[in-house]
Amino acid sequence: MDSEMLHARGLELLEQLHGGHAGEAMVNEMRDIFPAFADMTIDWALGGVMARPGLDLLTRHFVIIASCVTLGHAEPQLRAHVEAALNIGATKEQIVESILQLTFYAGGPAVRNSLMSVRDLLARATIQEPS
Repeated sequence: MDSEMLHARGLELLEQLHGGHAGEAMVNEMRDIFPAFADMTIDWALGGVMARPGLDLLTRHFVIIASCVTLGHAEPQLRAHVEAALNIGATKEQIVESILQLTFYAGGPAVRNSLMSVRDLLARATIQEPS
């Protein structure tokens, strides 16, 4: 796929997932510092990796959320991907359980800090009762 098609697909996915919010803000922040990084993010991360077949978008976001929690220092990225997951249908419970699952792998402090970091996003999420 040529770079123009990757970029167009990446921009489309950026809008679908973030709709002008956290993810888009992070990309735009880089434009002042190193514009090529913003383009690489759109082309490679979104247009290339995120748009690949094999995993649905929600599963991809649970993987990214887990990675951000485990890193322990990726708060803006964690918030952006929790927001995106909620935008495409994740429930509050799914997000909380995905983060909680990492207690023994990332550690209690990383889990606690991550939950606190996204609590405002979770407070706005719809609560679905178990079936």
